[in-house]
Amino acid sequence: MKIVIKHLIATALVVFLANPGALGQYRDHAVLNRDMNNLAKTNSAICEIESLTKTAGGKDILVLTIGTGDKNTKPGVAVLGGIEGSYLLGREIAAGIAENLIKNSSAPEIKELLSRVTFYIFPDVSPDASEQYFSNIRYERNWNSRSVDLDRDWQTGEDPFEDLNNDGFITLLRVLDPNGTHIESPSDPRILIPADPARGQKGKYMLYSEGIDNDDDGQFNEDGDGGVNFNNNWPYNYQEFGRYAGIHAVSEPETKAVADFLYDRWNVYATICFGPQDNLAQSGRGAAGGQSGASTGMIAARGGAAASAGDRSTMQIARSDANVNRLVSEKYLSVTGVKGSPPNPAARGNFMEWAYFYYGRFSYSTPGWWPEIERGRTDEASFLKYAEENNLGEVFVPWTEIKHPGFPDKKAEVGGIKPFVMINPPASKVKDIVDSNYEFIREMAEMHPSVEISDLVIENTGGDIFRVTLKVGNTGLFPTLSEIGVRNRFVRLPRVALTLDSKQTLITGTKVQQMARIEGNGFQEYSWLIRGKGTISVKAGDVNCGTAAISANLK
Repeated sequence: MKIVIKHLIATALVVFLANPGALGQYRDHAVLNRDMNNLAKTNSAICEIESLTKTAGGKDILVLTIGTGDKNTKPGVAVLGGIEGSYLLGREIAAGIAENLIKNSSAPEIKELLSRVTFYIFPDVSPDASEQYFSNIRYERNWNSRSVDLDRDWQTGEDPFEDLNNDGFITLLRVLDPNGTHIESPSDPRILIPADPARGQKGKYMLYSEGIDNDDDGQFNEDGDGGVNFNNNWPYNYQEFGRYAGIHAVSEPETKAVADFLYDRWNVYATICFGPQDNLAQSGRGAAGGQSGASTGMIAARGGAAASAGDRSTMQIARSDANVNRLVSEKYLSVTGVKGSPPNPAARGNFMEWAYFYYGRFSYSTPGWWPEIERGRTDEASFLKYAEENNLGEVFVPWTEIKHPGFPDKKAEVGGIKPFVMINPPASKVKDIVDSNYEFIREMAEMHPSVEISDLVIENTGGDIFRVTLKVGNTGLFPTLSEIGVRNRFVRLPRVALTLDSKQTLITGTKVQQMARIEGNGFQEYSWLIRGKGTISVKAGDVNCGTAAISANLK
């Protein structure tokens, strides 16, 4: 009996450690990596896995390459999870897309899709940060384990988070103070809001992050472990001396490894990441809609004129790209059934904007889930109402009085909304969210650019001189290239190549020429005048939009 009880206790402890927190079961770094490696090992014919580098915290940055045939020579889609470490759901969506592709790979439509499109899936690009959820003290962390002097006082890690009420969560510290800056919200007294003197409101509380001002600089928890945020470390609109931006753009091994990998994959035509920025569910905004983008900072160019690549303050989305993004956004809303997400200002140096403006690919981002509260706001009182109505579980730590060494003569209380719960759903909702986002990725991939050659016409003009005309078309809904990619030259430009036999001579036309950008369901016509009988062949396209070839005998 004792042995059985000990076994049950040990089993319960393992389950608890693997699945801590109010959200339920999310995979930690070790479990996620184990699952991804097993997935690749048991499906090696269509799935490859590699570790690109290790983070400052010693964790692997994995990428799975899923497809058949020569994977790097056909259109590719890059999928990134963990774009910011606090967005645990994004890791599960990225990993779940890989798992669903493999699980369904024998189905005719997926088998055929994998023969035409390659998927590059990064399950977690911020593992140092996301692992904080699985630690003894949980707080929303988006930075890696690089030792950084965040408050510029020539010390590192001197003012970390402290769990003052020993509940495992870092929430808020409120201190009763006649000179306070905050009052209780009229919508929900558990929530504090800034007092508005213009409305005759007088502050009652001072509000801080739960912790102690260890270095007596008036700030709480401003210099703990780490770090650099992956989603602040990219060159586009990079913020020099930004708090979590790193010593320079692409300063971190994980940022450099992901950038190097993508730059080596000329076949990638689109990227999608799961994190705070959203240009999929916010139809008509930023990258998705092509209008002035308060949510993303990405603005559509009027009249098709884009700003120069060096002018970061006025960079604009090319109008033709915005039209494609609008189509993709409509597809996302239709497939997933979500409603527009709350506005979220673009982070400086974020991946999504870098992938469009500098990498030159179509670029998308979404959190994947958000509480659908009134007027689309992320108001905390509204969230608590939503959580109660939707049975999200215990999401609030009741205010509890403590003895605080920094405020010995004042009433101090710890409490507030638990970390992670406003941006990650409970585990019971994850599978449905993963499946709907997988379905969107599948349908988006079906829209890939695809070059074909048609309407070949050979006309004998006399004297063994032949006029050859044909059409090069794009049967996909994505264009063969993004317009921004053509401008910044960080994409592979497709070409049309004519090959003659040794007895033939080209009279007019060009043997090898760049293909102009072809919109979805569009085409271009090419013509040559050739002297001499024999066989000719024409090849069109490139790895990012597919290739097509045709041969003919001139006689």
